[in-house]
Formats: sequence, structure tokens, C-alpha cells
Amino acid sequence: MVFSSLEFVCVFMPVVFLLYCLVHGTYFKNILLIVASLLFYAYGEPLYVLLMTGSAFFNYIFAIVIANSRRKKVYLFLNVSINIGLLIYFKYMAFFIGTWNSISGQSLNIPYVKLPVGISFFTFQALSYVIDVYFEKIQVQKSFSKVLLYISFFPQLIAGPIIKYRDINDSLTKRNMDIDQVYTGIKRFICGLGKKVIIANTMGQTADAVFNAAYSDINILSAWAGAISYMLQIYYDFSGYSDMAVGLGKMFGFSFQENFNYPYGACSVKEFWRRWHISLSGWFKEYLYIPLGGNRKGKIHTSINKFIVFFCTGFWHGANWTFIIWGLYHGFFSVLEEYVPFIKKIPKVFTYIYTMLVVCIGFVIFRADTLSEAFYITEQMFTGISFNSYKMSFAASLFNPWFITILCAGIIGMAPVKVIKDKFKNIYTETDGIVWKYVTVNMFSCITSIMLLLWCIIRLSGNTYNPFIYFRF
Repeated sequence: MVFSSLEFVCVFMPVVFLLYCLVHGTYFKNILLIVASLLFYAYGEPLYVLLMTGSAFFNYIFAIVIANSRRKKVYLFLNVSINIGLLIYFKYMAFFIGTWNSISGQSLNIPYVKLPVGISFFTFQALSYVIDVYFEKIQVQKSFSKVLLYISFFPQLIAGPIIKYRDINDSLTKRNMDIDQVYTGIKRFICGLGKKVIIANTMGQTADAVFNAAYSDINILSAWAGAISYMLQIYYDFSGYSDMAVGLGKMFGFSFQENFNYPYGACSVKEFWRRWHISLSGWFKEYLYIPLGGNRKGKIHTSINKFIVFFCTGFWHGANWTFIIWGLYHGFFSVLEEYVPFIKKIPKVFTYIYTMLVVCIGFVIFRADTLSEAFYITEQMFTGISFNSYKMSFAASLFNPWFITILCAGIIGMAPVKVIKDKFKNIYTETDGIVWKYVTVNMFSCITSIMLLLWCIIRLSGNTYNPFIYFRF
């Protein structure tokens, strides 16, 4: 089950939330959320729900053993090895065997292993919990139900953000229903749903048309349309899911870390990664980059550490060379910015163009099925000066009025927009003005949210195109 589905929006979410409001006591609320989360995951992965709960129990036991053992390092190494081993088996085994066959000329049988949805997310959450127990950043949790809820909680189970246990430890024990927080959470969920259903899905249709087209149909216009469309699709899809997760968390009394901070407003690749998929960047920084030495051992060692982190970041996204090259590509520009200091002195308008160009080409590599496809589309973006009837007909089919409208909305919404102050504020007294502003803003926000929700439901009921790109992750 995914958030952007009628089953979730019209049945699962309202039923679970209603039951949650009727149940009293944090313990029973936790049990309800565990049951709901397991049902949520089992809806699409009836067998692998056992894998997910088994992973939670395995890490729960290991955390207790590590907390009470004198051989902490041995047990930590064993725990990390098994977690990563399972991730490799389910996500990367076919890739490794296929790569070996290509290099060696052998024809080893490539096993078909269905990828459990969200395995990268819940594995990283489990690892962070055990590692934090090892370094005594948190106290080991004796209650398995709390560990299971932490790992399986459905708002962040299949698409993040990656939550650290210490960030929600207190909420697992005690939390309150706050009407303002619930109201804010519902609005946040609807906003994320709109980003996914209206903007991301529209951009996705155009991106798919370009990346699935024959090479002979692509020229500079269609290549750029596909690249920009996917750049907007992945942002609004991913940030939309994160918004929905944060909103759902608020509805149930949890505060999740923000996962995006207008990354397309960045003026450097380094800044982009401080704003993009913040929970993953923070995870790799804390549990890989810093243990490797971070930036404490000179520039060369720092550069090597960065390349290792970006390699792992790319590989985390999927078992394909396109993801690996995408990670190393970003690592190259991140290191380059450290060695070319005059970049910081260039006017921001030029560094912004440079950053968006790097990011856009990077996402072409990320989206392409093969490196050759990525190189061809990138080549056409700069040299595809061919305007024969076939290519122009294909390009013209992409730029329909609906696409252009949503494209403009997506571009406007991808960067911070300053709110215009109320021009009528001086008409009222200070007290009346505050009340008037509070009432009108909240009424407008409420009406807008309801209209957006209805629009999304209509589109979901009448449109079969609703991809879930996190199946790859």
C-alpha cells in the first residue's frame, strides 16, 4: 500500500486515525500502530512482513547483548555484517553475479530475488539503533514492542525519512494528542499528496515518454523536457512522500526530521546535499563519514572519505551502475568545490546555474536504465540540433497545455517563496488584526486543503498512472 492510493487515503488512514483517537493510553496506542503498520506492509508484502519483523527482533536482541557484554565490538561487527549481508542478498546479489558474468565471461545462474519494499530504510534504522546503543548514545530499549514500532511505523516505513531512535524515544513512551498538531499534520499530508499526485505524476509521464522513446525521436527540445521533467518528478515525488510522512507523524503525536529544505535553491553541490534527502545524508555522515575520519586527516584523506560516502549513497539507491556513477559524479563535484576556492567568489547567479546543471545531468544518469542511454540523452541536451518532422512531432506532443501549466507550478514551488504581507493589516487595531489574520489565514488554508484533497482523490480515481519509484530502493 502506498500513501498516494485511494485505499490509503479513503480507508486505511481515516480508520486507523479514528481508532487511534478512541484508544486510551500510550501502550495501547502503540499496539494499535504496530498492528496497523504490519497490515500496511503486509498489504503489498505479505511474506516479507516476516522479514521486517524478524529484522526488528534480531536487532532488539543484539542491542541488549551489546549493552550487557564486554565484547561489544565483536557483537557489533556481527550485527552490522548480518544486516548488510541481508541487504546485499535481497538487493544486490543479482547485480554482483551479473557483473561477475560480464567480467569473467562465465554464465553463473542469476537468482530471482524479489526486493522487499523499504528494506534499505528499515535496515538503516535498525543499524542506527544498535550502533547508538554500542556508543552509549541511548539506553537500550527493553520493550520489544517499542523497537518494533520504531522500525515498522508505517508513515516512514517504505520511503523514509530515516529516523534515529533517539529522536523519537520519548514519543514512544509518552505523547499527547494536540488538536493544532493534528490539524497541521493533516494539512502537511494533503500538501505532500498534492505534490505527488498532481506535480510528480504529471512530470513523470513526460519523463517516461522521453526515456522510453527511440533514440531517433529525441532532439535537444525533448531531451531537455525529459531531463527537467524527471528532475521535478523525483523532487516532488520524494519530498511529497516525506511531507506525507511528517504529516502522518504529527497526527499520531510524533515529530519527524525534515527531509528536504528546498534543494533546488542551492548554489553549490555541497549545499544541495545539505538540503536533499537530509536524513540519508545525515545517516552516512554520522555512521560512515565520521568513523572513516571525516575531515580530520587532511584534504586527500577527506576527499577519499567523500568518494566512499558518495559511492555508498549511489549504491544505496539501487543495484545498477547508473546509481553508482551518479553517486561518484556528485562526489567528484563535491570534492572539486573544495579544491577550487574561487568558485565561492563567483556571483551566485552563476553558481546557481552551475549547480542546477550538475544536478539535472546527474538525474539523467540516475533515471536512465543504462549508462549508454544516459550518455545519449545528455549528448542530445547539448548537441541535438535536429528538427526533422519526426523529432519535432515528438517534442510537440510533450508540450501540451497541462504539462506547461504544471511545469510552471513546479518551477515556482521548488524554491523558497516569500509570503506577501497582508496589505490590510494597518486597517485594524493590533488585536483585531491578529484575530482577523488568524481566522482568515486558517479558513483559507483549510478550504484550500479540502479542495486539494478532493482534486487528488478525483485524479487518483480517474488516472491509472501513479508510479511508486521507491520499489527500486
